[in-house]
Amino acid sequence: MLAVEVVSPESAHRDRTVKLRKYAEAGIPHYWRVEEVEGAPVVHVYELDGPTRQYAPAGIFRGTLKRPVPFDIGIDLDTLLRGT
Repeated sequence: MLAVEVVSPESAHRDRTVKLRKYAEAGIPHYWRVEEVEGAPVVHVYELDGPTRQYAPAGIFRGTLKRPVPFDIGIDLDTLLRGT
């Protein structure tokens, strides 16, 4: 299972803290937070530590996101803002 949040200025605090905690408490193993930084998308990837039920950072991706878990995926992040 994967939860993805796209951060807006209005939701930044909630997405970075409250939702991160709530998803961890719910046992969701993967959490990605997408933010716009200097006009480009940046994806913060977290993986759940089962025993502590807290997320550990697993990477920050710019340009291209390649992950083998929770499924093998590659995304050209630069196309996200262009809508292509």
